[in-house]
Amino acid sequence: MPQADWIGAEEARSRLGVRPQTLYAYVSRGRVQVRPDPQDPRRSLYRAADIAALHERKSRSRKISEVAEGAISWGEPVLASAIMTVSGGRLYYRGRDALELAEVETLEGVARLLRGGHGAALKRTDRPAPPEGGDMRSRAFLALAQRAGVDPPARGRNPLALAVEAATLLDVMTDAVAGQVGGGAIHNRLALAWGLGPGGPGADLIRRTLVLLADHELNASAFAARVAASTGASLAASALAGLSALSGPRHGGAPAAIQNLVEEARRLGPRPAIAARLAEDRLIPGFGHPLYPDGDPRAAALLARFNPPDDFAALREAVERATGLAPNIDFALTALSESLGLPKDAPFALFAIARCAGWIAHAIEQGQSGALIRPRARYVGPEVG
Repeated sequence: MPQADWIGAEEARSRLGVRPQTLYAYVSRGRVQVRPDPQDPRRSLYRAADIAALHERKSRSRKISEVAEGAISWGEPVLASAIMTVSGGRLYYRGRDALELAEVETLEGVARLLRGGHGAALKRTDRPAPPEGGDMRSRAFLALAQRAGVDPPARGRNPLALAVEAATLLDVMTDAVAGQVGGGAIHNRLALAWGLGPGGPGADLIRRTLVLLADHELNASAFAARVAASTGASLAASALAGLSALSGPRHGGAPAAIQNLVEEARRLGPRPAIAARLAEDRLIPGFGHPLYPDGDPRAAALLARFNPPDDFAALREAVERATGLAPNIDFALTALSESLGLPKDAPFALFAIARCAGWIAHAIEQGQSGALIRPRARYVGPEVG
């Protein structure tokens, strides 16, 4: 065999980009042929074709892993779902325009739609009293945790039983936030608990908000709910997984960041506050959205229904003038809460109750698929073998 078909150790390592011990491991596993160097028996030569094959395999594997890694961060779709999609700058719940649904529908109706159900709501009315004390967020966690500890696994359950459990679970969340067991439409119950009174303009704004927030494709909390559901966990456990993901500052914590920005704008003035953030390369929460380059339609639909407080209006103008970014749903939700004089944690509570409808729908759909969500990790630790 010609000398060119064999290369030295240094060149072999250079072509593969590996350390000496890795090259020796390839040899010991029979993946690279080796022979003594005829010119210097103390040195070894490695078959060039084997090195080339290994390099190609590594490059192909790296490309696949890079695609897979990129898919979990606003990348290509990673699983099939019939629940919701974004198309042409608008969002659709099972083919129905969410903005049009927000004009007429309740969260309960949208929840049934997302689950693929129809007809009258099925739920239990003999619900236990919600956890006492604490704030709305704490009570929501406690209520779901109590159910997750005793509810049966969802896998293999009768669809009708799951439908009743799903509707009841949404009421349990509402009870926890409101601080009492109630009846009637969820938006009216929340309006009553927050001193707005049912059936008024404030209650209708809450209704619209809940519908617009009910689901948003495979966001972090929906994915967390699906991972839990893929193991056969109960609907309550899946919803609890979703709520846990929502609690992070980069998801449901956005309203708090927006409130901080509003405080900065009050103290420094809107334009100086935005200029300072841009100069320091800091984020401007509440504006822009990766899925909506032309503006978040949910925010536009909600902001068209009320007059934001002057501080929020001035901030919006300053951000749009400086960056061209339009407000997103987090900004609209925070402005609405401020406008209605809702409790401090109301934006999170509204988000959690609304999105619970989506978590449950994703949990049921994932359970019906029968697939376990179990991705592989690309190991980057110390070399082994």
